[in-house]
Amino acid sequence: MHLRRAIPYLCPLALLAACTDEQRSDAGTGGGTGTSESNGSTSAVTGTSAGSGGTGASGSTAGSGGTGGSGGSGDVPPREPEEVSVLENITFYDGYAETVDEPIPPGVIRHNNSLVATRLTGELLAKVQTTLKVRVVVGALCDNYDRLGSVNLALVPKGAQTYVPGQVDRIEVARFVTPFMDMNKQPKTVPYEWEASNLVPILKDPDLLAEHDFWFELGIFGVPYAANDEVPGCAGRNDTQLGSLLLYTDSTREAQDFGVLLPLAISEEFNNYATGASDKVGTTRKTVSFELPADTQDAQLVLITSNHGANQGGEEYVRREHYVYVDGELALQYKPGRTSCEPFRKYNTQGNGIYGASPRSDKEWQSFSNWCPGDVIDTRIVPWGAASAGTHEFVIDVPDATFVGGEGNIPFSLYLQAR
Repeated sequence: MHLRRAIPYLCPLALLAACTDEQRSDAGTGGGTGTSESNGSTSAVTGTSAGSGGTGASGSTAGSGGTGGSGGSGDVPPREPEEVSVLENITFYDGYAETVDEPIPPGVIRHNNSLVATRLTGELLAKVQTTLKVRVVVGALCDNYDRLGSVNLALVPKGAQTYVPGQVDRIEVARFVTPFMDMNKQPKTVPYEWEASNLVPILKDPDLLAEHDFWFELGIFGVPYAANDEVPGCAGRNDTQLGSLLLYTDSTREAQDFGVLLPLAISEEFNNYATGASDKVGTTRKTVSFELPADTQDAQLVLITSNHGANQGGEEYVRREHYVYVDGELALQYKPGRTSCEPFRKYNTQGNGIYGASPRSDKEWQSFSNWCPGDVIDTRIVPWGAASAGTHEFVIDVPDATFVGGEGNIPFSLYLQAR
């Protein structure tokens, strides 16, 4: 597989809190939509909502370049599905504090209080079949606000015992928002799931495996300050959440076929007020140029965005049209936001101003929610098709975004796969 660093990397931002102002009660809402609204163009949305009734679609990837099928051939019986534990009950700590020196399981490294990683062993990689789902379970500790988390895949030089995240190629696989959770109330955990079969050709590629080890990262930002005062048992503590990462794999479909991977951006700033966060201060338009090493029969772009800004009129409270262009052609149009956040009410065991004391109507949720505390952020797969070798241009534009008071951000991640 060809691996190219298509543009110079900016230092990736630390994981951002979904809310950072501990004095407010209306910490944030919403969720991505599974519906593309462009001129007949489509995207596969790979997040699966944790609560019943969520609208994130799980299924095969659009424009994947793979073919459907049983995954088996001849008289060879299909392998049994497997669920593999990658990280189990890892404790996360105050994301603003100095990195703790607390015990961590063997084989796991702590990059900072809100980001841990583990190398995928040959034994674990051998278990990966032709399809893949990524699952995360978050447990409540001493952070009772909604926070941002993610799963990343890092390509680390072979044999390295550790690495600096900003110095290796990484892609964001999945993003989620934790609910408002009181660790003394049930349920104390919330599950998330994403379709991620497009990772199989990466994890199985002999050329990449010859030069790299694959490390999965799990990040959950947390801050304990409000819980120190508000949650019984949290006084003086700085542990914020528990996190587990699992993989589910089976052979129900043939593996997708990609031979080129271009990591393009991971959790980069995207707003209209910070220099470098957009093409020009005053606009919410971001251009990424990249180089295809050869002509490709089929290509797709994998995109993750989520709107944040908890101040009055902040970007997480206003649904905006997002436009994606590839080489000047509109490839995707979407407006984040679930039909309703009610399916996730049960996970929000800490009282908060988002859910309130009684259910909201669909219309009420749609009037202000970009995502739901306790839900996935959708991973959007944008089909591109055949493309020629050379320089190409990806543009994302949110023309109506305002970022009141110079606050808020749309963390932006992107990578390309081609064959």
